[in-house]
Amino acid sequence: MHRGKHARGAGRIVRPVALAVASGLALPLVGCASLGGLLEPRPSNAIVRPSAPADYDFLVARELEGDGDLAGATAAYTRAVVKDPDSPFLRRELAQVEARQGHYEKAVEQGEQALVLAPDDPETRRFLGTLYRVGKRVDDAERVLRGPDGEPIDEDSALLLYSLYLESERLPEALATGEWVVARDPSALRGYFAMAAAYEKMARYEDSERALRRALEEQPGSLAVYGALARSRRDRGDRDGEIAVYREALVAHPQHPGTLAALAEALIAAGRSDEAIRTLEDLERRQPRDSRATLRLGFLEYEAKRYDAAAARFESVLARNPEQHDVAFFLGLVRRRMGDETRAAEAFERVPPEHERWSEARTQLAAILEKRGDYAGALAEVDAARKQKPARELDVYAANLRAKTGDTRGAVEELEKLLAASPQDDDLMYQIGVVYGDAKRFDESLTWMQRALSQNPDNANALNYLGYTWADQGRNLDQAEQMIVRALELKPNDGFITDSLGWVYFMRARALQQDGRLAEGQAQLGRAIEKLELADELSGGDPVISEHLGDAYRMQGDSHRALERYRQALDQEPRPGEQPELRRKYDDLRRELGGP
Repeated sequence: MHRGKHARGAGRIVRPVALAVASGLALPLVGCASLGGLLEPRPSNAIVRPSAPADYDFLVARELEGDGDLAGATAAYTRAVVKDPDSPFLRRELAQVEARQGHYEKAVEQGEQALVLAPDDPETRRFLGTLYRVGKRVDDAERVLRGPDGEPIDEDSALLLYSLYLESERLPEALATGEWVVARDPSALRGYFAMAAAYEKMARYEDSERALRRALEEQPGSLAVYGALARSRRDRGDRDGEIAVYREALVAHPQHPGTLAALAEALIAAGRSDEAIRTLEDLERRQPRDSRATLRLGFLEYEAKRYDAAAARFESVLARNPEQHDVAFFLGLVRRRMGDETRAAEAFERVPPEHERWSEARTQLAAILEKRGDYAGALAEVDAARKQKPARELDVYAANLRAKTGDTRGAVEELEKLLAASPQDDDLMYQIGVVYGDAKRFDESLTWMQRALSQNPDNANALNYLGYTWADQGRNLDQAEQMIVRALELKPNDGFITDSLGWVYFMRARALQQDGRLAEGQAQLGRAIEKLELADELSGGDPVISEHLGDAYRMQGDSHRALERYRQALDQEPRPGEQPELRRKYDDLRRELGGP
């Protein structure tokens, strides 16, 4: 390497305070913090000192760069380079700040100048090679990262070349470069990882795993290697293989928390929930202060519908960390599933306005208030939620709540405003029909349902609504049946549509019995009960479906079973607007059976 200026430039700017003193800046030697006083932000004409040495401009540039003023830093580095044009270090610094601003060509220009000044400096070569990699200039990268013998100048340069080859899909060259790194340093892992990734890209999965197994021979028990092996199996869809790798890692590192957590996630993905729960419980015992295992267990319990257990898990997490507002939100969901609306509301209230789930929490509170019949309170919650996080679904929900407060006109106007922005939106037409239906304005409701079906004949909700409304009115039963059957084809196993079909059969049975066609009526009634029982199972329980079953069993003459279903409907918090006669039916039948 050259002596004189070139060597001095390559090695300078190592101890900024000492250099500043040597440059005659007379800084007090009280630590680096004192630089802040010298270089506090000031007008550009105050920090530009033409007579000061390059070291001064370097210090100014560093300070400005640290403050995020990249343009100012660029100007200061440029002044330093003008004052000391033979310093490869200063040119590299200037190139770096140009690169940070996306000035690729300027960065390369300075990097190439640095290489001219220090042609044998590996750091300068790697830096310029990195710039060439960004520009995908493979030939130029090879020129600076390889020596005269064609070999990479060192392992770091080889890995830069490897990355460039891999990104350019030059896989044989990437593999050869990884092999070169392994040959140079068999004890280091990075060469094996490079080989494995190249093999993986070439779809040579067994060779990829063999490369990683070689790494394990060099460093037995390496968690990094086990992680790569597991990831390779997972990426190929081999969940059982991934699980086997984690179990192998646990032999080398018994009860390692990270591996146990990864094993649990793999077991969950493989549908092996019971094993996942045992693994997480083990992790929970060993890491009692770490809430992650407890939280994951809570979600598993929730998915398994073990709501009491899920709630207990979430409550224990919140007891340790009350600020985990996500957990409070999920606790609210669990409590709603448990039917504990009061404590669910308490959990949702814990979510603060600045949290990302606040809007969802307010929407859940709205649903609770709606269930209580407090439609104005529910509407206020939804309005707050959509103010923070606007969403079409919330707009529709707000309109429906407005209708329930008795403001049918306001609800329709709100939905029509949405429809004006999306004039072909059949779901909005359906929603307007629902609002009119809730207001008992059935002619307008059916008109909007038919309009929705004109726009989209496969709107399952509109098909079901129109079919059920006709059935409930005892008219157009054949056409109603066709519509509901089509809705079920579109949404199989929907409990509420299945209930509609059962109700068609019930109304047909009633008409037949009234006409004296008793045998035909009983046949239709049997079909009705079959569908209504299925609807009850599919829906998970609903008061309207339970009342329908009570009506069907009563028509069949099974009064005790009918009374049981009416009582069930009453216990399921019936909807007064849809079930005005439920209490009377229950009381009348109970008296008929000799009850109080």
